[in-house]
Amino acid sequence: MWAGARVGSDVEVPKRPAHGGDGAVDSGEEFVRALEATSRGIRDPVAKLRYIRSSLARHRRLDRLVRAVPWSPLRHALYRWLSLEGLRHLLSSNPNGGSVPLATSTRLTMLASRLATVSAALAVAGAVAAAALHRTPPRQDSPVLAAAPPTAAEPLPALPRGVAPAGVWLVEKGEGSEQYSNGLRIDTTAAVAGEPRRFHVFHVPGGIAPDAESRPAGILFHTTESDIWPLQASFNENLRDSTTRLLRYLQKSRVYHYVIDRFGRVFRVVEEDSKANHAGNSIWAHGDRVYLNLNHAFLGVSFETRWEGGRALPITQAQLAAGRGLAEYLRTRYEIPAEMCVTHGLTSVNPKKRLIGHHLDWARGFPFEAFGLPDQYARPAPSVSLFGFGYDEGFVRVMGEPWPGVREAEKAVADEAAKSGRTLDEVLRGKRELYDRWVLEQSREEDLRGTRTADGASR
Repeated sequence: MWAGARVGSDVEVPKRPAHGGDGAVDSGEEFVRALEATSRGIRDPVAKLRYIRSSLARHRRLDRLVRAVPWSPLRHALYRWLSLEGLRHLLSSNPNGGSVPLATSTRLTMLASRLATVSAALAVAGAVAAAALHRTPPRQDSPVLAAAPPTAAEPLPALPRGVAPAGVWLVEKGEGSEQYSNGLRIDTTAAVAGEPRRFHVFHVPGGIAPDAESRPAGILFHTTESDIWPLQASFNENLRDSTTRLLRYLQKSRVYHYVIDRFGRVFRVVEEDSKANHAGNSIWAHGDRVYLNLNHAFLGVSFETRWEGGRALPITQAQLAAGRGLAEYLRTRYEIPAEMCVTHGLTSVNPKKRLIGHHLDWARGFPFEAFGLPDQYARPAPSVSLFGFGYDEGFVRVMGEPWPGVREAEKAVADEAAKSGRTLDEVLRGKRELYDRWVLEQSREEDLRGTRTADGASR
């Protein structure tokens, strides 16, 4: 590491002793009353049963905290308001997790306001409970403060590593959908066109290639970083509405080419022949071909989920299967090498600070083997080996340790310095200067392309 460059069955409510001091009734009875009042409007008996069961599960987790509140009306209110668990994302200025704020309806504003009130009340309840029970307040990842995590997927059987599928073809194209021979179905109702794809490849050591390319060179996997509803039938409408709003935002901002929702539905957002704004400052390489800022060169495929640091596989079984089918189709159609299928976290950089990991979605935990792809975490990181990028303490706090390919790249740079007789700092300086020159050349090409377009010349 370089100094200065670091980057089921019947259920029942458990009975509790009455809470003294204000004539409060048994907390189980309080909860039952609140549960009845909240569920009275649910007409579907199946949905009501699911709601009651899920509420009871939450009751078991939260009852000890709420019981510590000394005032009965506040306890009753808390029991009722806890039925809104899962609406945490409405407090965000952009419920889809993007950087561009979205307009919020009056109804959502009211709900957000109510939830803010509940959050404050829970904070008071937590303080009282901590004092009464001699315990610390709940952690940020406790059920009180966080929505339920997404259901993890069981891994699919591994495909032969690096082998392209034998063939995937269009079986049927209808209004709003496409069906492919490998079972992939693409919903095209949200697809929009964008700026035509056009990019230059750099070669080591020659520099920028004179001719621009328009065929996708790779696939970049993302997570949407949206707030996620629990994957339960009682939240079905919320899950569907969340995807609809997400698609609306991504369509408007031309963010990804494809999105795969929690049910495994594949949506085309930006047409394949167009650039999408999914990669930002980024670096990847294959052989002697180097790609900078991958919006044009790579197809963006995103899973509707949160990465959550890669501690567990954050996608559902349906998403994993759909993602594999989509990757098969794209690799077949555009003859994309396995080595050119990578994750956003492995490519993202901060050029001003010379740091890797500006975005860290899928910086670990992507199931490359299940996709029939080589383990890109083991591959020497091009951002480090070619351009001398490092990482800082913020990166280490999230990752713990860099992926193995970073270590391999650091070793390669150190070996290069030893063989050349130069210091490590001198080698790093030269690599960073090379990056600056190539980015400048790319910017000039983009400016020229923009001028030609304004003058009416063909791209």
